[in-house]
Amino acid sequence: MGNFDLAPEVLNSFLIYIESIQGKSKNTAEEYFYDLRTFFRYLKIRFKLVSSDTEFDKIDILDVDLELIKKVDLNLVYEYMNFLNRERNNSTSSRARKIASLRSYFKYITVKKNWLEENPIAELESIKIKKSNPKNLTVDDSLALLSVIDGKNSVRDFCIITLFLNCGLRLSELVSINIIDVRNDTLVITGKGNKERTVYLNDACMNAIANYMEIRKNIKTEAFDADALFLSSRNKRISRRMVQQIVENNITKLGLDPRKYTTHKLRHTAATLMYQSGVDIRALQEILGHEHLSTTEIYTHVDNEQIREAAEKSPLSWVKQEQK
Repeated sequence: MGNFDLAPEVLNSFLIYIESIQGKSKNTAEEYFYDLRTFFRYLKIRFKLVSSDTEFDKIDILDVDLELIKKVDLNLVYEYMNFLNRERNNSTSSRARKIASLRSYFKYITVKKNWLEENPIAELESIKIKKSNPKNLTVDDSLALLSVIDGKNSVRDFCIITLFLNCGLRLSELVSINIIDVRNDTLVITGKGNKERTVYLNDACMNAIANYMEIRKNIKTEAFDADALFLSSRNKRISRRMVQQIVENNITKLGLDPRKYTTHKLRHTAATLMYQSGVDIRALQEILGHEHLSTTEIYTHVDNEQIREAAEKSPLSWVKQEQK
């Protein structure tokens, strides 16, 4: 199970449970592992099980056992949150995710495994995160981004960014696309939790894929990567990091900050532009593969010009008081 080999027995069964029984993706299971590994490392510091000069990120957690877990109480978790904030400089959203991981883990070992008589953090509250509208590229920015793509892999890179901007794909979804997933004007996507959904391709996407396939069909790969749609320069399935670099390089050409306009921000852009063009929010939910409508609703913000236009369209906008 990759990095899970570094997980102690008290954690390993939980990771297997969320991936095999709950149907969470491998990436989600890894996020749980990283979150809980951080907590276990903190426990070893808190109870002086490692020397004070040990580098935090190198603390081994394989020896963490149930006896140590039983020492956890609500106050200790509050101390841990303070540690994450002050010592690790974790953002509010990062701390909120770690709380969610802790809540899931302790519920599992209490309810499913019966290792604890009572859940010691049952009363742990979630951190409230201030909601903000996601940053996205404008239509003009998006057109400019597509126009700056060049180089020997420009056809591939143009296709990748076109799919991001038109289909609102997640990074993991894009790199996992196989040739067989492209079927005429549809694309079968495997999203979170291995759930499949069908995305309909517009003319821009079909044209970009067709142009790339003219190159792709002549590339020979090893059997392991033969089905992959997007390939690296080494003729292997393209990696997440390479796709990120493609986006970063082209965003930089526009003079924008690549740290702010990531692959995920291209997904934001696709969703926002579709909504502003009149796409129904429930249709948008299906396109993006969101389980809950509330997740989709963050893309329904409007800009000031839209608000001004809405005010001007009021049927009473022409009524003025006569001066006496």
